[in-house]
Amino acid sequence: MERLSVESSAQHWQDALPQAVVLFENGVVTHLNTAAARLWNVSNEKARGRPLLEVLRRHTLEALCERGGETELEVSGRTLRCLAVPGALIVEDITDHRRREAELREATAILSHEFRTPVTGLRGVLEALEYAMPEELQQTFVKQGLQEVERLARLVEDLAVGFRPTRARTVPLSEVYNRVERLLMPDLAAHNATVIFGEDHLVRADPDKLLQILLNLIENALKYGPRGGRIEVQSTVRGLWIEIAVCDEGASLSGTEHLFQAHTRGEGATGMGSGMGLYIVRSLVQGWGGQAWAERRGDLNAFVFTLPGVAGLT
Repeated sequence: MERLSVESSAQHWQDALPQAVVLFENGVVTHLNTAAARLWNVSNEKARGRPLLEVLRRHTLEALCERGGETELEVSGRTLRCLAVPGALIVEDITDHRRREAELREATAILSHEFRTPVTGLRGVLEALEYAMPEELQQTFVKQGLQEVERLARLVEDLAVGFRPTRARTVPLSEVYNRVERLLMPDLAAHNATVIFGEDHLVRADPDKLLQILLNLIENALKYGPRGGRIEVQSTVRGLWIEIAVCDEGASLSGTEHLFQAHTRGEGATGMGSGMGLYIVRSLVQGWGGQAWAERRGDLNAFVFTLPGVAGLT
């Protein structure tokens, strides 16, 4: 009687565990707790007395029970951590844990990519200030440096609230175009390239995020377009949306959809790169409800995105 009471108590606490527990002896199941019965879709009563392979339905798990040890399995889209000790198999669903790890890796890659732009801008400002220059020009560089410090501060704040746009406001495209041009002056000079900006429009966006998008696309055009080429930033009204296209004279691209995936770089890409630039562009644009894609327009490669327009500026 006392033994039955002890066994009943043991089964009770096993049933309270979130992990699936399979007890076995000589290759035969002796007990499934509630989580295990749910995982393998079989009741404890039906499983008891049957061979392990009939219940677990995987030779991998049967072998693990025989030899002991630990492994991970992908089962029906779930990630399971399986631990076998003498007489017991313990299975934990770690799908959410692995998903959070993947999200953390992605967040780290995005932050690394986004911090690069203001850090590069600050480096350029500090290098310029090493040389003697008129006071008016010096103040211009100082102002630009302070803007990049402010961007860094906002990025730090974004650590707590995610990476989608959170400070959308009505902003003229010309305001962002001017910032882009100032930041890219050294790169444009180095590549002997020119950027032509399109018509001004009022849009609803986070100006810092919009700046990040344009810098990503124009930097790509500089990197993969011909030296001394021309880059066009076209802006067009599409109903309630403003379509912006960054066009370059580079070689025709094929299969561009995969370029917007995380950690993906185009064919022939050289040098260091995270493969996150276009993924970030699409993520930010989708946060505004817009779309992002690439296409061939005549002799130009066009990387295009849309964002909400605001009536009032013609």
